[in-house]
Amino acid sequence: MRVFQRVVDEGGFAAAARAMDMSPAAVTRLFGDLEQHLGARLMHRTTRKLALTDAGESYLLRVRGILHEIDDAEAAVGCSTQDLQGTVRVLASPVLATYFFAPQIAKWRERYPKVVLEIAIDPFPQSRVDEFDVTLMAVDEGYDASVVARPLASTEWIVCASPAYLKRAGTPLKPQDLAHHDYLKFPWQQAGGASSRRLRLRPVQGAGEPVEVEMPVAVQSVSFDVLYRAALDGAGIAVLSRLLVAPHLASGELVHLLPDWLFGRLTVYAAVPSRKLIPARTRAFLAFLNEVSAAPVQRALAA
Repeated sequence: MRVFQRVVDEGGFAAAARAMDMSPAAVTRLFGDLEQHLGARLMHRTTRKLALTDAGESYLLRVRGILHEIDDAEAAVGCSTQDLQGTVRVLASPVLATYFFAPQIAKWRERYPKVVLEIAIDPFPQSRVDEFDVTLMAVDEGYDASVVARPLASTEWIVCASPAYLKRAGTPLKPQDLAHHDYLKFPWQQAGGASSRRLRLRPVQGAGEPVEVEMPVAVQSVSFDVLYRAALDGAGIAVLSRLLVAPHLASGELVHLLPDWLFGRLTVYAAVPSRKLIPARTRAFLAFLNEVSAAPVQRALAA
């Protein structure tokens, strides 16, 4: 079962063999033994790629839970939190991984030196919660999903640009003025409130109708790092998280445009698969996230 899980996670038999310090032949044999025992094919194997069968997808979800419970039972033998060990598999959007969690990794390692973090990145992680121990995601208010999710922080999407860009292109005073400005666009999913080249803004106070503006797209990227950097360097106007840009708003490197309007409100969640038993190391990780999430919120409010 561990070999099967690792083959999936590593994307191949050779990679799994290296990760588990086993021979490729042993990994292949154990995988074959498992399929023979189950009487079902778990993967479609070609010379170019591996793909889970429907049976493999279903079995993998169960296997992850079983192995987590085994690891948790072994870890529970130790009484001290310093004895926690094993791996916590984390999925996060790029901006949360870079700006929210990465600065806390050293602190986590100091506290739990025997727990390994495996961090995967996906711009749209909501649909993959069942594949990981913890999924960090930022979703619009009103998000409703059949997952166990703990809110960590709330923020707003606001319209920003650098003073250099505004000096060159002018400052928009109402949403309609954005039609004449360069848009640094994230490809929002339909639920995010925008499609194509149109930017949808709504009044901060909630009174009044939303306004949609078609903006000429200068740059489009699924990486907020790219858009964030481009906005700081004066490439155009971007919709960014208030929490993320708070230091740059305070320093004057970015300007909050149209303060009576916003793109949306969002909440950062730590989501876990819907299973009853959560390993002790995962519970410790969730408690840690809850603890450190207060710091950026307090800094943003102070700014």
